[in-house]
Amino acid sequence: MEKNSSDNKQFLLDQRYLKMASVWAQNSYCKRRQVGALLVKDKMIISDGYNGTPSGFENNCEDENNKTFPYVLHAEANAITKVAKSNNSSDGATLYVTSSPCMECAKLIIQAGIKRVIFCDNYHLEDGIILLKKANIEVVQVGLAQ
Repeated sequence: MEKNSSDNKQFLLDQRYLKMASVWAQNSYCKRRQVGALLVKDKMIISDGYNGTPSGFENNCEDENNKTFPYVLHAEANAITKVAKSNNSSDGATLYVTSSPCMECAKLIIQAGIKRVIFCDNYHLEDGIILLKKANIEVVQVGLAQ
């Protein structure tokens, strides 16, 4: 019974952090899709990110044909690079992200030592999830409670 209670508590925490990531996504200037990410370690948020342009660039993610510019950073990449500039370490952390990671972000997640990835929406490709699972990273899709 103890295990069940612990699992349920973790599930509720996962939902809450994902809800916070979805609120954080609203900071994105991208029109096609707004994605938010939180890095959590020892029950503390150690970094955050949302998809957008690199520092110093105009906050415009798409061209006139609504195609995303190739230099736009994904939320996961922003959160990981932000923690790299801090005194924190992402080793052993959990990444909460509103959309499942792409292949490029999956590689960053592996190299950053992140052990769990919790997401709500599927990205249009599943290769990132496949790579994370191959690296023995726990990947869980969680629906957001209303």
